[in-house]
Amino acid sequence: MLLSKKIIIKTPNEIEQMRLACKDAALVLDYITPFVQAGVSTEYLDDLMLRYTEDVLGDRSACLGYQTADCPPYPKATCISVNHQICHGIPDSKILKKGDILNIDVTVIKNGFHGDTSRMFMVGECSIAAKHLCKVTFEAMWKGICMVKPGAHFGDIGYSIQRFAEAQGCSIVREFCGHGVGRGFHEEPQVCHYGKMGSGAEILPGMIFTIEPMINAGKRNLKIMPNGWTAVTKDRSLSAQYEHSVLCTENGYEVLTVSPGCEPPPSWAAWKSPT
Repeated sequence: MLLSKKIIIKTPNEIEQMRLACKDAALVLDYITPFVQAGVSTEYLDDLMLRYTEDVLGDRSACLGYQTADCPPYPKATCISVNHQICHGIPDSKILKKGDILNIDVTVIKNGFHGDTSRMFMVGECSIAAKHLCKVTFEAMWKGICMVKPGAHFGDIGYSIQRFAEAQGCSIVREFCGHGVGRGFHEEPQVCHYGKMGSGAEILPGMIFTIEPMINAGKRNLKIMPNGWTAVTKDRSLSAQYEHSVLCTENGYEVLTVSPGCEPPPSWAAWKSPT
């Protein structure tokens, strides 16, 4: 079913397929967790995740070979963004060291449906500032998730995230946003992580979309690296991101990208996921 602006309302069967795809994406992050440590390269981590995605889960990477009108084909299976990289970090021979923080962003395709999620990882003992940024970003994502219910608006999500993060002294990246997800990798609507209450399209049961705030410790300004993909902070401040895929239900929300290794929500939030 299509609404105005082509926001897709998923059928019960499509929702069940999305549950399977989203769970698999989360399982990839569970799998890679013990391998994220000082002395390994991001390319090594990417290869492990690709092997797990294909050989164990029987899925495909949505990132590998993905192309837009403005960018060359993406060369790796995942995005791994380290320290001041905001998003779309391309895995390479760079060796992780103690104190690094990194976001690993995974999208798998299972039976034609996309599961999309990301988490932050810390390598060894990190700075107080790094820990604070990761905590703020995680809680900001959940501030957005908790706004999801029938009759709310997409601007409500962005307002809640922006209000919380900026009160913690952080800034919101505005050039990238969440998005609808399903048979398509990036569907309508765009889900901004800043905004005004009551603005944007109305949220309705059956909509599935990502909430994935990118938050900087310094200023929000960014630049794109020569590879055409990787965004970094202009002031080289640390950046963090968390992402869940979320379904609007008849009475609230359901987080689809759940797995045994997921970090539980803050005490003031709840999974509202399938039993």
